[in-house]
Amino acid sequence: MKRRNFFKASVVSLSLAVAGLVSLPALAADTIKVGILHSLSGTMAISETALKETALMTIADINAHGGVLGKKLEPVVVDPASNWPLFAEKARQLLTQDKVAVVFGCWTSVSRKSVLPVFKELNGLLFYPVQYEGEELEKNVFYTGAAPNQQAIPAVEYLMSKDGGGAKRFFLLGTDYVYPRTTNKILRAFLKSKGVADKDIEEVYTPFGHSDYQTIVANIKKFSAGGKTAVISTINGDSNVPFYKELGNAGLKATDVPVVAFSVGEEELRGVDTKPLVGHLAAWNYFMSLKNPENTKFIKMYKDWAKKEKLPNADKVVTNDPMEATYVGIHMWKQAVEKAKSTDVNKVIAAMAGQSFKAPDGFTIKMDEKNHHLHKPVFIGEIRPDGQFNVVWKTPGPIKAEPWSPYIPGNDKKKGEPDTK
Repeated sequence: MKRRNFFKASVVSLSLAVAGLVSLPALAADTIKVGILHSLSGTMAISETALKETALMTIADINAHGGVLGKKLEPVVVDPASNWPLFAEKARQLLTQDKVAVVFGCWTSVSRKSVLPVFKELNGLLFYPVQYEGEELEKNVFYTGAAPNQQAIPAVEYLMSKDGGGAKRFFLLGTDYVYPRTTNKILRAFLKSKGVADKDIEEVYTPFGHSDYQTIVANIKKFSAGGKTAVISTINGDSNVPFYKELGNAGLKATDVPVVAFSVGEEELRGVDTKPLVGHLAAWNYFMSLKNPENTKFIKMYKDWAKKEKLPNADKVVTNDPMEATYVGIHMWKQAVEKAKSTDVNKVIAAMAGQSFKAPDGFTIKMDEKNHHLHKPVFIGEIRPDGQFNVVWKTPGPIKAEPWSPYIPGNDKKKGEPDTK
């Protein structure tokens, strides 16, 4: 009788565990929990939802090939809803309640800055997959997107070159937060070092979610009358749609005033009529249009995932740079865990140094031995009518990141590796 009652109790416990009402530590120990911290609602959902899907796809693929250290990865997805303080709250929940071994997430620099104190206090591990302004080097973060010398600086050098149109005046247009403002501070100093006068640089910011670009585009047109002009866009999120629509309405063609964007890729262009935008530019470290075996495999994997998961417009999904950076980051973390034979944060951090991975960008890229940033190739692409990009310029190979820009005074005295104290 006692055995029967014990058996009944066990079945009840198991049912409750499946329902998520109680936890079973023994079952949990068979998996490694990983956090996914991306906005699935709000102004940044247009960009971040695809990163959540990429993370889930990569985790499912790793699990299908034996997991990590013989254990399956268990994703824990949270939605900080484009609300910057909520990012910190959700990060704390992932680390303290869900007990994740690592977090893959954030897009905007303001969201990353919001979670940094939490990761430092709790000694958590964050993989950040988006190009950013640099000026940061943290023990608890691995940066798999570009630093300014791997995106912003090469893009402006290209615009100033004969091939890029020989721009002499620059209209810096961004969303009003840390990434655009710091990037533009670096670009202003860089342009000055190249002899561009202050009167030939215009700087304008709009809030998140801004949708009326009529006056700004009219001002760009007026500014461009003073000489060969290029627009450097650090607009983030869904504001890109009305901005590009207004460019089209105003008849501002790439041949007149080229726009180079640092936060617009294939995913953002899915919701836009791209015909008026043909010839405008984006600078990234990966494009879907790159031809190589790793990219063919990556694109097929994501298209198959979209169909299997019945994602919206599954037949039209695209891949982009932050998706590739997410995919690379998860694989490098897996390799580091296997090298360390542990998910212990300090051991994984040590094992990440020098990790390399054959990436969809067509190169074997590596994590720098010291500075927590990837060595990445740089590509500049022109928008095609189908929303893809033709590569018009590229580096011969991966470039080492400079987290501390040489154009910011005093950076030459900063250490090239994070403080591990």
